[in-house]
Amino acid sequence: MTDLLTRPADTDHPTSAAPPVPPLPPYVVSHRGRGESRWPRRVAGGAALLALVAGGGTAGAVVAERYANPGPAAAATATATSAVTGRTGLAAVAAKVSPTIVTVLVDGRTESSLGSGVVLTADGLVLTNNHVIASGGTVSVRLADGRTVPASVVAADTTHDLALVRASGLSGLTPATFGTDDSVAVGDTVLAFGAPLGLEGTVTSGIVSALDREVDTGSEKLTGLLQTDAAINEGNSGGALVDTSGNVIGINVAIATASDQSTGSVGVGFAIPAGTVTQVIDRLEAQARSAG
Repeated sequence: MTDLLTRPADTDHPTSAAPPVPPLPPYVVSHRGRGESRWPRRVAGGAALLALVAGGGTAGAVVAERYANPGPAAAATATATSAVTGRTGLAAVAAKVSPTIVTVLVDGRTESSLGSGVVLTADGLVLTNNHVIASGGTVSVRLADGRTVPASVVAADTTHDLALVRASGLSGLTPATFGTDDSVAVGDTVLAFGAPLGLEGTVTSGIVSALDREVDTGSEKLTGLLQTDAAINEGNSGGALVDTSGNVIGINVAIATASDQSTGSVGVGFAIPAGTVTQVIDRLEAQARSAG
């Protein structure tokens, strides 16, 4: 899985004193909720294991606790990066997109989790994966400048694994821009943004490896996915996959792993395409308006 990292709620024992703990096996795409069984689900006709890119459980505690809070230095770095001008190439794309990426934190009774999100509006509407927030708990959003603010779940689409979160008391944020599906081709250079292993403000690069992939969750299917070799790991769920113009062409959602003991990137990741994403956003916003 690659989107949520978790840390225990018990703070009586400092993380620094604990020995390194390997991350949990990935959430199998067929089981999304907290407390559900985790076991590998193989791709039909192949040996790859599919896993959501969100973290869960308590085994990832050491890594998450070490990196989840960027602190003043990291926050200053993020602010400086967003303010850079005169960059060219991929550095310019990273500088443009980074302010639109946030970290979504969920604090439950027994554990805490984190994933990534994309800013949709200047006043704090954020897009993330449904499986990032599905476990329940108190939600907050950490911005690229290091501020952490309370948030609440606005609406969710379990079929497409997307959700809207509202961060409160904000203005002047930089919304992401979305591309179109017909602008994406195999071989295009892409960047993946998010907080892999709790390392907020991370950018990785690769290409679009394939189009129209299907991930079978057991109870439903995610179809039409983009495949990429840009490194995606736990914590990247809900983050953006962007093109060289800085447009979001997908939302990171899952990876393939070599085995249930190996949860890191093997260069096969999946993202929900922008066309699907924008349709779901419109529907969820309409749903929220009618409910409110």
